Amino acid sequence: MTFNAKKGPNRRAFIGGAAAGAAALQVTMPTGAFAQTYPQRPINIVVMYSAGGGTDTIMRKLAEEMAAAKGWTVNVLNKPGAVGGVATQFVGAAPSDGYTILGGANYNRFVRVMGHAEFTPWKDWLPFKAGAASASWSVRKDSPFQSIDDIIAAAKANPGSVSISTSGTGGVWHELALIIANAAGVELKYVPYKGGKPATLAGLQGETDIAGGGLHEHIDLIRSGELRNILQTSGNDITLDDGTVLPTLGTAIPAAAGLPVGATYNFMVKRDLPPEVLQEIASAFEAAATSEGFLAMLESKFFIPDVKIGEAADREGALMESITTEIFNKFQDQIGADVKTAEELGLPAPADFDSWWPPQGYVAPPVGSSS
Repeated sequence: MTFNAKKGPNRRAFIGGAAAGAAALQVTMPTGAFAQTYPQRPINIVVMYSAGGGTDTIMRKLAEEMAAAKGWTVNVLNKPGAVGGVATQFVGAAPSDGYTILGGANYNRFVRVMGHAEFTPWKDWLPFKAGAASASWSVRKDSPFQSIDDIIAAAKANPGSVSISTSGTGGVWHELALIIANAAGVELKYVPYKGGKPATLAGLQGETDIAGGGLHEHIDLIRSGELRNILQTSGNDITLDDGTVLPTLGTAIPAAAGLPVGATYNFMVKRDLPPEVLQEIASAFEAAATSEGFLAMLESKFFIPDVKIGEAADREGALMESITTEIFNKFQDQIGADVKTAEELGLPAPADFDSWWPPQGYVAPPVGSSS
């Protein structure tokens, strides 16, 4: 898909997390000749998951709003596989000129933990966080499971018999399922797909007992009655217009209240971009991520506005990688693959993170702030 808009920005006041995040952006517009001519050709955003999922939805809307704000032509391409590794390798092999951007999620933290890459996502790449999402477990309307209690009972009676779809082995919805299953004291069967939309469809079509994914990927099917929500992780019960209640994780499984479950959406550029190009991309991102159209889309899909750039984004990315490393090492037998240890990755335990950050040798990027 290509977005090409030749009109000036139409930006108004915005609310919530986006307002707080955008206030931290400190972008100094360049005056050099490079900045005045960039971009001279279309920009490609390469999405690490398949079309229709949360990452794809966010990246396509960002591309549309960037094009509208800047008059640029922005293409969106999907290259799913290896929990982001395929798209990351593709973008990593491209020239560092700002014409190939990684459309990513979750700070790309899974590829290093899973051994798919040697780079450090929050150190070698620069993330631009646009928002977050709550996770969701849903079942078909004819499923015998009416609640999480039914699922827990079946899984305890026959460990590994209840299946749940994930967006890929070692991905965020797999991580979520491990966390929730552990809190519930059960063992599930994890079935990987290449993205949140295929995972949702797998549950809808009966390929798995539970559709794992994001609330944004399930909500339309929940509203239509084709899926029944079992739990979601927004932190509060959600009541839809028709009175349907979507129970929060803490209500469904009190032991899981407050656990780190959910997704983040970030596009990422290589850190060695020319500073002038980096500033142009940061300016376009800020315009897109705080635009009226982008915020309206977030609200309609139950995404959460949360803009971070610069050291604030690097810090969050490193913390999330530390948490994932601890979780995956704890459940390595259920991941089904070797995962790296915190020592191998040079990371602290999550409990020690605040005293560790910033690590020795870390250099904050020239955009954003540390707040």
